[in-house]
Formats: sequence, structure tokens, C-alpha cells
Amino acid sequence: MRVITGTAKGVRLKTPEGTQTRPTTERVKEAVFSIIQFEIEGSRVLDLFAGTGQMGIEALSRGASQAVFIDGRREACQLVQENLKRAKLTDRAQVVQSDYMGYLERCRSSFDLIFLDPPYAEIFLENALKKISEIDILSDRGIIICERPAEKPLDFEIPGLQRGKDYRYGKTWITVFRKAEHTV
Repeated sequence: MRVITGTAKGVRLKTPEGTQTRPTTERVKEAVFSIIQFEIEGSRVLDLFAGTGQMGIEALSRGASQAVFIDGRREACQLVQENLKRAKLTDRAQVVQSDYMGYLERCRSSFDLIFLDPPYAEIFLENALKKISEIDILSDRGIIICERPAEKPLDFEIPGLQRGKDYRYGKTWITVFRKAEHTV
């Protein structure tokens, strides 16, 4: 796993052992950043289910101004911190060990770009989208990028958010949301 482009281009990121973290594949990561390439510069990023931190790190490498990485597991947070050091991006990052809902309930910041790639077997994605909409932390120009397995439907409306395109990459779906007044 490596940073694709930007100031940290080519930096190899450490991946965890075991199956508790499922890093986004290179193919999917490249596709996501192709979709949002003109939205990154100067943005504030939330990597809500950070895992390795690769999505937020890629955004920082491509010019995002700040990134907040959230993960409930101490080992994952340590891995994100190590990967940030490898990429020399610690000065624009904050790593918080917290469950996602606890963080969202305390959150008073707004974000331009939110990555949601929770454990596939849970309903964390649905709950996170609903909570983000409820607490209104997505900026007016903001984008939410959701990753989910192909067999998991995401077929409900979220007040305040407008669903954009769905993109399929093998067994993975990427869904884009924006504030309701914007379109993708």
C-alpha cells in the first residue's frame, strides 16, 4: 500500500496484521481520488473509520489542509500515527481514538471531505450517514465518500444529503453524497 501522488508520492504505508482492518484496495483508492481530484485542495478531511489512515493521508498528500482520523482501536490509531510520520504529514493531522458515534456526538467542526469505510458486516455506514446529516458537519461544498460491499444495499434517503453516482469496482461500491443543494 502506497501513497499514489502528491507530496508523499510513493511512500509505503504500513498495513496491519490480522483481519480487523480491511484497507481500501489500490484500485478503489485510485478511482475515489479520480472522482474527487478537483475537490481536495485546501479541504478539511474526516477519515471516520481510519484503519490505516490511507484515505486521509492520500488527501493530505494531494493538498488537503487538515485531516482528522478516527478509529476506536488503539492499534489502528498507532498505525495511523506511524503512517503519518512515514508520509511526513503529522503537522496537519489529528488522530483520535474514539468510536465513531461518540466522536460524531461531540463533533463541533465542519468538513469538506468525509471518508466512510466502516466494517462491512455492521450498520455503521447507515448510522454514520444519518448522524452526519443530523449534526450538519458537512460544509456547503462538502462530499461524503462511502465504501461498501457489492451485496450491501444503500437504498434509503438521508435528509439534507443528495446522493450522487454509485461506482462499482469488483466487489466494492463507492457512493458519493453532497449537501442537498449540490449535485454530483
